[in-house]
Amino acid sequence: MAKRATKKVNSNELDGKEFFAAIAQIEQEKGIKPGYMMEKITQALLSAYKKDHEGMGENLVIEANEETATVRLFLKKEVVEVVDDPATEISLDEARNALPQAQLGDVVRMEIKPRNFGRVAAQTARQVIIQGIREAEQGMIYDEFCSKEQELVTGVVTRIDPRNGAVSLRIHSGSEFTDAYLGANEQVKGERYVEGQRLKVYVVEVRPNSKGPQVLISRTHPGLVKRLFELEVPEIYDGTVEVKSVAREAGSRTKLAVWSADPNVDPIGACVGPRGQRVNTIVDELKGEKMDIIKWSEDPAEYIAAALSPADVLSVEELPDGKSCRVVVPDDQLSLAIGKEGQNARLAAKLTGYKIDIKPASAPLEPIEALEEDLPAGEITENHNAEAPEEA
Repeated sequence: MAKRATKKVNSNELDGKEFFAAIAQIEQEKGIKPGYMMEKITQALLSAYKKDHEGMGENLVIEANEETATVRLFLKKEVVEVVDDPATEISLDEARNALPQAQLGDVVRMEIKPRNFGRVAAQTARQVIIQGIREAEQGMIYDEFCSKEQELVTGVVTRIDPRNGAVSLRIHSGSEFTDAYLGANEQVKGERYVEGQRLKVYVVEVRPNSKGPQVLISRTHPGLVKRLFELEVPEIYDGTVEVKSVAREAGSRTKLAVWSADPNVDPIGACVGPRGQRVNTIVDELKGEKMDIIKWSEDPAEYIAAALSPADVLSVEELPDGKSCRVVVPDDQLSLAIGKEGQNARLAAKLTGYKIDIKPASAPLEPIEALEEDLPAGEITENHNAEAPEEA
């Protein structure tokens, strides 16, 4: 017995069920909202049709109805007596064949069969859809990592450039991940990295880019030290202890000014931890970088004296400009106050925001007015001056 051949009936509509099922699948796999993909797919269909039909402008429209599972493409044409542009105009007789009540001046919609798209047009549609998915994914990654600006993230070293030592890291945030670039100038001098190593880095900035978000990371930023203390010191994390300022020379020394509004809390003791466990954990993470933790004070003289720790300070005199001061130290403390190559005084200046002129007790002191006139800016001598502090 011969089988009856079933003739396939052509339809002017896309296979709506498959179409919306595809969107649902994309939504589930990529986490992309259906509205976004519908917009991109609409652009793809319009681009595909225009690819094969020159002259088509804004008179093309698409109707997608999820409830009826239909997607239809229409061409809007104005009803005229004499057709000058077949792409945008239709004669009255032709219009009334499809719509008997059509009148001159009306705009009618002519349905187009999407399956009549050519091969090139189909490729165009595919490329637009793929690009839409890529842009959505990049947008989600950008939004996720924007929330991580000025925060600490852990990355895995994936590649080390043998020419300049730059390191590529794969960093994660939530369900998203991206690759970040740790340049040589953002690495701590003396640190060595190996592929597969887990590394804590500070996210300085996240920039949009055509190839995906560009995440700028650092191991030298003073903010890295502040975030490490937040991880290790619960009192900083919950706000009981506040980090007022950080001055850092990465790989060598950091000065940290802390303060607490609670008189029952010792901010320095909280940061150091029992038997120094908290600060030692941070020092280990930073490969032996020295930590000076001082107590912040509203009194500039007290604050500056503490910032020059471990040196003892006899007196601090603030200059009238409000940005400079003269500090007197015991003769045997002068080199300690200045530090190796001026480091201690330089970090104290960064931490406090004051230019600091350090004098031994045995030296004759000039009048403050004369000192203010002669005080150089930014030089490192026994009269050490340094720039304003970096933000943590």
